[in-house]
Amino acid sequence: MSVVYIIFGGIVVIIVAAFAVVNLQQQHEVAAANATPTPGPNASASPIQLVTGIAVGAPAFPNPMKANPRPGLPIDGITCLTSEQTVLHVHTHLALFVNGRQLQIPAYIGIEPVPPEGCLYWLHTHDATGIIHIESPRLNAPDGGPFTLGMFFDIWGQPLSSDNVAGKRGHVTAFVNGMQWHADPRSIPLGSHQEITLEIGKLVTPPNYTFPPGV
Repeated sequence: MSVVYIIFGGIVVIIVAAFAVVNLQQQHEVAAANATPTPGPNASASPIQLVTGIAVGAPAFPNPMKANPRPGLPIDGITCLTSEQTVLHVHTHLALFVNGRQLQIPAYIGIEPVPPEGCLYWLHTHDATGIIHIESPRLNAPDGGPFTLGMFFDIWGQPLSSDNVAGKRGHVTAFVNGMQWHADPRSIPLGSHQEITLEIGKLVTPPNYTFPPGV
């Protein structure tokens, strides 16, 4: 009987240890998803305060809800839900410059007027500050990797490539936290307080923004 108890005890220890490892891994994934990056050396020295509801940049695009009405079907595996999700709830900022002139990232990207009460994609904007809300029922994108800028543009219904940003054409230079991004801009990950700047034509110093309190 003692041998049976020893074996049973060993199994219990293994199960408890496995649960502990999984729990630690989940905690690490949550911490990594919510970590705030440090601005790179190329970002502007003086941070610019973002204010909820105050637009940043010049109007350049129509209201997405009116220009691209959608039935709320999944896009890149991302669904449109009737409530905000909180398993992953972080915010990224996107700035767009064309020949040195900053253009607004529109409000209501990813917010659909689907009857009877509308819905929100996991990636969306509430206002024209350029803040992208990532409010997801899971820590990772449906493909298992991070949520990306390409997914956000797909939800917006606008192109994004090395020579086209939402219909504004020309060579695209991308910066992430003040560091130049040399890969496909569609692959830029959307992380907590990530600072993404896309520039076409004349280059300016990538801005360094301070997020509103609680955002």
